[in-house]
Amino acid sequence: MKRTLTSLVLALACTSQAHAANHREAPITALDHKADITDVYAFRSYSGEATPKVTLIMGVDPLLEPANGPNWFPFDPDILYELKVDNNQDAKPDIVFEFRFVTEQRLPNLFQVYAGVPGGAAAPANSPAPVPQGTPIVPDRIDSFDDAGLGQIQRYSVTMVKYDAAGKVLSRTVLAQNLPAVPANVGPRTMDYSALYQAAIHTLPNNVKAFAGTTDDAFWIDLGGAFDTFNTHAFPVLTAAQDAAAENIAPDTVSGYAVNHIALEVPVAMLTRTGAVEPASSPAATIGVWAATSRPQVTVRRSPLPAANSGGWRQVQRMGNPLINELLIGTGSKDRFSMDQPANDAQFAGFLLDPALPRVINALTGGVVAIPPAPRTDLLPVVTYAAPIAAPGTPPGPVADLLRLNTGVAPTPPASASRLGLLGGDPAGFPNGRRVFDDVTDVALRLVVGGVLAAPFPGYDANIGGRLGDGVNVNDAPYKTSFPYVGEAPSGRDRRHLDPGEPGCTAGGGAACP
Repeated sequence: MKRTLTSLVLALACTSQAHAANHREAPITALDHKADITDVYAFRSYSGEATPKVTLIMGVDPLLEPANGPNWFPFDPDILYELKVDNNQDAKPDIVFEFRFVTEQRLPNLFQVYAGVPGGAAAPANSPAPVPQGTPIVPDRIDSFDDAGLGQIQRYSVTMVKYDAAGKVLSRTVLAQNLPAVPANVGPRTMDYSALYQAAIHTLPNNVKAFAGTTDDAFWIDLGGAFDTFNTHAFPVLTAAQDAAAENIAPDTVSGYAVNHIALEVPVAMLTRTGAVEPASSPAATIGVWAATSRPQVTVRRSPLPAANSGGWRQVQRMGNPLINELLIGTGSKDRFSMDQPANDAQFAGFLLDPALPRVINALTGGVVAIPPAPRTDLLPVVTYAAPIAAPGTPPGPVADLLRLNTGVAPTPPASASRLGLLGGDPAGFPNGRRVFDDVTDVALRLVVGGVLAAPFPGYDANIGGRLGDGVNVNDAPYKTSFPYVGEAPSGRDRRHLDPGEPGCTAGGGAACP
């Protein structure tokens, strides 16, 4: 019974956090935003390549204002960024991809780190001494990583580490070094950001691709309404027309903001324990994915000299499924959850057995939204290796916050995909992994609050519990249809944050926000 209750608790956690993915969700990451993991994505690549691949993405450093110079938002060289894969159902890492960054300042005497104009600019005839006329002052517009105006450049390494069942390192393989990361999108006069974005897509040996840099925040939500005690701009129950619309009826609070993304595209055969592309019916097809950020035990800031680090790595945050730590874990335990390992998640069962979120919405709607009784065993498939994600017969493993992906399920072409993933009849979407366009907020609301997997239960109405949503159905920026899939960063000069009451809830294509 204890295992069942713990499992259901974590299941609830995995799906009930319906607000802002993991943007500043714990005290420690509210202070250390460079180590704050915003989102984790894992999905079968859908760009049409012959080799079946999985794309893994982690976002860090939330709510970046694109105009916020003069230094913008580099990755932290003192942080170890990791994407982790469990392929034998024990909630422990079997394959880890490590990313480390270094920063070079190439214009130390300039007041900002990026500068450029088309054709450059030289000192005019009335230039005061000692700078003579014609002396280059402003570099040419930045359109490559070699351009002089790119005063700050970050490069990174990618290392693949394999572990045995006891957690001992079997091998360490450096997949790449000195890969340039795309900078923030300062604005169209200074740089050709699109050219830099494309140049930051790197092809590595073994048919692997890597990308890192500042891009559009792929997440979307009515964040302001959610945290005003669920005073969302759209009533939480959507009409059938609103639910089907590819536009927003409420403001996307994350619109116009950037985030730092690290992405890797890897052949499926490199991730499964058999080293093969397994069919969806195979217990070896499903993997668990999570991300982590860690810092050295001791860091001494010595600017302008580099920081001095000592001691082993200490985890600051980890994330698998969206939204678990944000709304379900008590504030006093959020840091412990962030710093602990997925295999130890049974300790947080008390927060998840009878979660507060469904009861809050049940109370705020005067009972219009009926909720299932506790304990919530209906959500067990999300937190263990179980159907409908994993194949029947797959060992369930311990309760753990892992984003589980059945690598044998073929990707759905974007034109046929549903933002509601499995709930929308799309087997390749959340919670079978997570694509950048999956509406995890609405899916989570329907699973956790609406209780669609527990139905029927007293008071359940599919037109209520099955249509819960925040009214934000699409992102404010277009996604890419090939690796790395995330959209381009908003321009610092021309970025637009969509506000309540402002025309154009969907990047100018929808009705006015309420």
